[in-house]
Amino acid sequence: MGKFFEELAKKLAERWMALLVLPGALFILLAALALWQGQRLALDWTRARQGLDAVTALRLQVGGQVTAVLALLLASAGIGFAVQGLAGLTRAVWLGRWPGPVRRLRAAARRRRWLSLVEKRAAVDRDDPDRQAKVDRFAERANRIAMAEPGRPTWMGDRVHAVEQVALNRFGVDLAFGWSRLWLVLPDTVRAEITAAESTFAAAVATGTWSLPYLVLAAWWWPAAVIGLVFGATGWAKGRHAIAELTVLSEAAVDLHGRTLARALGVGDQEETGVLTIDQGREITALVRKGR
Repeated sequence: MGKFFEELAKKLAERWMALLVLPGALFILLAALALWQGQRLALDWTRARQGLDAVTALRLQVGGQVTAVLALLLASAGIGFAVQGLAGLTRAVWLGRWPGPVRRLRAAARRRRWLSLVEKRAAVDRDDPDRQAKVDRFAERANRIAMAEPGRPTWMGDRVHAVEQVALNRFGVDLAFGWSRLWLVLPDTVRAEITAAESTFAAAVATGTWSLPYLVLAAWWWPAAVIGLVFGATGWAKGRHAIAELTVLSEAAVDLHGRTLARALGVGDQEETGVLTIDQGREITALVRKGR
């Protein structure tokens, strides 16, 4: 057990350094540079070198050096914790949890575009059944917007919404109530894959959130805005990839293991195989909702 806790402590220390201390230390150093340079001399590297020379010229005793390092670590961790506290805001923006009127307007615009493409696909399929390539092209364009009828103002939000809608419309399962039960009966390998995708998305959110303090710092030093945009764009791109993988895995879990949940709840024939029928899914939903 001692070995286990040593490894656990090592992993926690590595995660603490990667997520909090290193990004926080970088921000502190750039904030100091921003205050030293200002807007007018933002890219004056001669002045920046002068500042660096002034810092390196300081002759601190060993105790002073240790104190300075500890102060930097604590300040870095504190800033890291503060920024990670804003991660919920980044997640909400990316997943489309916007204020009511704005969310509805944006979601309606996405829905109109999606429905237009679906209607064009249906028209081609109806009027010219041999033009499969054109049908596939319209389907691909619609899927780029959303994998089901849009209900959220963002692409990432609609990827999650699509999993919920497919589970409800195809299988009758309300994942708002059924997902936690399904999770408990999933094989360990499936849960590990989904957890890994969730961790990747969380890391992308953390990266994107670091754009916020840099955009604030840009009020004193404009290059910080460029750094903030790089953090934001990198996190957003990684977040899109991660949420796509997460939702594909989640939908596959419903497809492949919905029957396992049905057996656990005593729904349907215990020897039956294959995907759930919609009636069985509705029975599962009724059981897990418990009248709520």
